[in-house]
Amino acid sequence: MMNNGDRRSAHTGTLRRAGYAAGLGILLFSAGYGIYESGVIGRLYSAISGKTVTIPSAAPYSRADMEAARKAYAKDAKASAPGMPVGADGYYIPPAEDDIPKGPYGDAIRRGMKIFTDTGAMVKDHVGNSLACANCHLDSGRRENAAPMWAAYASYPAFRSKTGTISTLEDRIMGCFTYSMNAQASSSGKPPPAGSDVYRDLMTYMAWMADGLPAGNKPRGALYPKVAKPKDDYDVGRGLAVYQQNCALCHGPNGQGTREANGKMRFPPLWGAESYNWGAGMARIDTAAGFIWANMPLGKPYSLTEQEAWDVAAFI
Repeated sequence: MMNNGDRRSAHTGTLRRAGYAAGLGILLFSAGYGIYESGVIGRLYSAISGKTVTIPSAAPYSRADMEAARKAYAKDAKASAPGMPVGADGYYIPPAEDDIPKGPYGDAIRRGMKIFTDTGAMVKDHVGNSLACANCHLDSGRRENAAPMWAAYASYPAFRSKTGTISTLEDRIMGCFTYSMNAQASSSGKPPPAGSDVYRDLMTYMAWMADGLPAGNKPRGALYPKVAKPKDDYDVGRGLAVYQQNCALCHGPNGQGTREANGKMRFPPLWGAESYNWGAGMARIDTAAGFIWANMPLGKPYSLTEQEAWDVAAFI
């Protein structure tokens, strides 16, 4: 017959074993969920069955959800704080063009967007080639995995190893004019001066796109993807073949782009006097390879292999 001490000891042991079991269950669940979220199971199933499995990486949270949460939080601090708007693919959702507000703020946003998409016409004294900001930052700077401007706004000020200093967003844009827009070859011979309305309007446009993105946050798709250098290195000869098969239709057989009937550049030049200069990020083979792999040919992202992306980047 058990005395009270024995009963307490047995009861304690039972609780301890239950606690261990619960802890192990939570651990196994967490590990399993992590594996599921990583896509390993989906890739394994795809490899075995030959069927493609797409697993959403995040629960959708629309801009309407964010705005509703903002209103609720403004009325009651105990309400759930607003979250970052994301789609089912896990990418941040910037506001739509139709959401641009009226008034002076909206006017600045529209000017910034126009500068971004038609840079040479809007800032002609400081652009020395035939490019626009939107050539490298697709969909008017909105496209994930194409160095979108909503991510840039949330990322600065930041230390840049290229300059060895802390750069503000204005500094960064000035650098883009210097290298990507080849300002040295412009009529002024230099980028817009510090404090210019050009920077103010561009940054206003970027700030509007970043509404809902926490400062300092680097969400998915914030830059160009990093594509590891192939084990077989890259080959310019193979890159020429990739270019002829996949790029020449839009960018021309000589890489100088194609124009519309009115002379306006339709698809940008990729090298030469009308393109970016040596200091642009796109002049780096690894940067160009990541951009090409995720975004080119236009409308067919990830259709090239990583090897092909490196080869054609080296050729360019």
